[in-house]
Amino acid sequence: MQESPTPRNFIADIVATDLESGRHKGVVTRFPPEPNGYLHIGHAKSICLNFGLARAFGGACHLRFDDTNPSTEDLEYVEAIQRDVRWLGFDWGPNLFFASDYYEALYEHALHLIRTGFAYVCSLSDAGVKAGRGSVSEPGVDSPYRGRSVEENLALFERMRLGEFEDGAHVLRAKIDMAAANMKLRDPAIYRIKHAPHYRRGKDWCVYPLYDFAHCLSDAQEGITHSICTLEFENNRELYDWLLARSVVDCRPRQFEFARLNLTHTLLSKRKLLELVQQGLVRGWDDPRMPTIAGMRRRGYTPEAITAFCELIGVAKNNSLVDLGKLEFCLREDLHERAPRVSCVFYPLRVTLTPVPKATTLVAARFPDRPERGTRLVPLSAELFIERADFSEAPPPGWHRLAPGAEVRLRHAGLLRCETVEKDADGTVIALACSYHEDDGTRKVKGTIHWVSAAEALDVEVRLYDKLFGADEPTALDPLNSGSLEVIQGCKIEPSVNGTEAGAHFQFERHGYFVSDPDGTPERPIFNRTVTLRDGFAKVLAAAMPGAAATPPRVERPRTRAAQGQAQAELPRSIARLTEPARGIAEARRARGASDAAALVFATDEALGQLFDGAVELGACASITGNLAANELRGLLGAVGVQGLRFGAAELAELVGLIDEGAVTNTTAKDVLAHLIAKGGSPRGVVEALGATKLAHGELAAIVSEVVATHAAEATRYREGKTALLAFFVGQVMRRTKGQANPAELEPLLRARLVHRIHPIEG
Repeated sequence: MQESPTPRNFIADIVATDLESGRHKGVVTRFPPEPNGYLHIGHAKSICLNFGLARAFGGACHLRFDDTNPSTEDLEYVEAIQRDVRWLGFDWGPNLFFASDYYEALYEHALHLIRTGFAYVCSLSDAGVKAGRGSVSEPGVDSPYRGRSVEENLALFERMRLGEFEDGAHVLRAKIDMAAANMKLRDPAIYRIKHAPHYRRGKDWCVYPLYDFAHCLSDAQEGITHSICTLEFENNRELYDWLLARSVVDCRPRQFEFARLNLTHTLLSKRKLLELVQQGLVRGWDDPRMPTIAGMRRRGYTPEAITAFCELIGVAKNNSLVDLGKLEFCLREDLHERAPRVSCVFYPLRVTLTPVPKATTLVAARFPDRPERGTRLVPLSAELFIERADFSEAPPPGWHRLAPGAEVRLRHAGLLRCETVEKDADGTVIALACSYHEDDGTRKVKGTIHWVSAAEALDVEVRLYDKLFGADEPTALDPLNSGSLEVIQGCKIEPSVNGTEAGAHFQFERHGYFVSDPDGTPERPIFNRTVTLRDGFAKVLAAAMPGAAATPPRVERPRTRAAQGQAQAELPRSIARLTEPARGIAEARRARGASDAAALVFATDEALGQLFDGAVELGACASITGNLAANELRGLLGAVGVQGLRFGAAELAELVGLIDEGAVTNTTAKDVLAHLIAKGGSPRGVVEALGATKLAHGELAAIVSEVVATHAAEATRYREGKTALLAFFVGQVMRRTKGQANPAELEPLLRARLVHRIHPIEG
C-alpha cells in the first residue's frame, strides 16, 4: 500500500502524541454508520478522517454498522454504505462489524449493570419518563421504580427478553444521577422492548440496546483506540465513560469530537433526506440534486474531488458554515484534468454554408491546454447547428456573436458571415444562410461560437441540475428551488461521444462539466450537468482586486494542495478595499471562523474584535460568536462601548454555548445581552430569571402532536386545503408554550404533523 502523508489537524496531533508516548502501540479507528439511510457529504468528512488517520499511521479502520433499531434499518442501506465507502477510495479489509453481532455480549453487559446496582427496570410511560427528566435549570425526579431490588430487576429484564411485555411497557435505565447537570446522565434508557424483526437477526430478539449503550461498548469490544465523533456527541462522552467504567471490558476507548460539516444550500440531516425521498420530492436517494454520496456520484462528482474538499476544509473544533463554492472549486479542479472537451448545442438553430467547406473532417484537441493527451475527429459539413442564443436579429451594443451581416469564428474551423435569415409564418427565425471562409489569420474577428455538424450530430437529452435549496442555511424541506432541474430534449452533440458508457465525464464547451447518466442508452445518451464553468470565487477575486483580469489566468499544473488552498482564499470586495493593516486583521478573524461581514466589523472595531477572539479561545463557536458580537451586541452598545461592559469574553462564550446547544433562541440572546449590559451577571442565570429557556425539539414536537390531536376538525380542514389554518395552530402552540416556541422550528413541525398525520421522526 502506498504510504500516505500524515494528516495535519488537532486529532492527528493527539494520535501522534499517543503513539510517541507509548499510550497506544497502534491506531484503531472506526466509521460507525447506522444503516437507516444513504451516506451524504457530511459522512464523507468523517470517512476521510477515520480511514485517513488509520492509513497515515499504519493502523486499521473498522467499518461497523450500529444497527440497534430494527424499525428503520435495511440491508439496502448496508450495501449502499459499503459501496460508497469503497467508491471514496477506502477499504476496511477484514474489519467489517455489526453491533447486532454483539447482542448477546451487550445483554450480558446489561445484566452486569443490574447485578451491581447500576441499572433498573422502569415501568413509566414515555411521557412519564420525559416529565421526570427535569430541565436545564431544574433537576429531574427519581422514577418510582428506581428502588427495585436487584432480583426484581433481573427477573423483569429476563421477562422482557422472553417477549412477555408489549412495546413501551418497560425500559431498562442506567442508575446515574437525576440531578446531573448533563441531561444525558439523568438515568438514560439503555434497553427497550421492540417487537420488530431485525434485518440480520430476524426474530431472535425483542429487546434492543439503545444507541448510546451499544455504541461505546461496541468500540470497547473491537479495541478502538480513538473514538472520533462529531460535536453533537460531546455531551454523550460523559455517559460513555460512565458505562465503560462500570462494565467488564479490556479496552476503554477515548472519544474526541470535531466539527461536523455544515454546507450552504444543503440539508445534511438523514431524517430530512429520507422525507425528500418518501414524499417524492426527488427521484430517490441517488437523485443528482441530493447531497448523498450516491447522488453526487450520479451527478458526476469524483471521489478525488470530494476527498480534496475534505482536506481543504480541514478538521476543526468549532462548527462553521462552509460555502458550497469550495466544494465546486475542488470539483472543477479535478474535472479540468479528466473531462475531454466536446461541443453540444442545447437549442439548435440550423445554418447552411456556402460554399461547402473544403475540409470534411477537422482534428481538435481533447484537452486544449494538454495537446499531448490526444485528439478527436470533428466532422464539418454544409449544414451545421449553432446555439439559438448565439444569433440576434437586433443585437445589443457590444454583441460579438452572429447577426445579419456580422462575422464570427467557428470553434476549430473557419469564419462565418450571416447573409440571409429564414423565418416561419409567426416570424420566428428557423434557419440561417451563411457564407463560409477559411481562416487565414488576416481577419480580426472578436466572437467565437461552438457548433456541430447536422448530418453526424447525435440527439441527446441534457439535464441541468442546480441547488435543491435556494436558502443559504435551509432548515426545512420547504421551499425547494423550483429551478433545481431543467430537462432539455433534442440537444445535438458531436459524434465523438458515441458509445459513451454511464459515468463518462466531458466538458461541454461554454456550458460546463457533464457526465453520462445510467438512464441513457448508447443510441440516445443522457447527460447530467455536474457543475458550471462559472467560478464564483474567481469572479469575487477579480472584482475585489483593482486591475485584475475578468478571468484570472490559470495556474500552471500540476497544482499542489497548498496552492489549491491559496486559490480558495479569495476576498470579498468590502475587505479587499481595506487598508493593508485593516485587511490583515479582517483576514485573521475570517481564518478564525468569523463571517465576512463580522470580520469587516472587527477590522474597524478592535475592542469588539478582541472580545470575539477571547470568546473563541474559550471554545465558543466562531460563526455564532462573530454574528452575535458584530450584529446584536454592537447594536446594543450605544455610548457604553466595549470598555464599559459589565461582562467579558467568558460570559459571551457562555451565551454562545447556550445558543449552540439550542437552549435559547437568537431573539432571546439579544434580550440576554441587553440585560447583561445593564446589570451584568451570568448568561445562564439571566436566561433562568427571564424564564426564556428554549423548548427542546422533542418537547416542542410532543406539544405540536397534542395540539393537532386536540383540534382534529381543524386539522382535517387544513388537509382538505384550508392551509390558512396554519396560523391558528401556531397560535395554539404559542399559548401552550407561553411564547417559548421558536416559530422557525415550529412551522415545519406543524406542517409535517398536519400533512402526514403522524409524529415527525425525531433526530
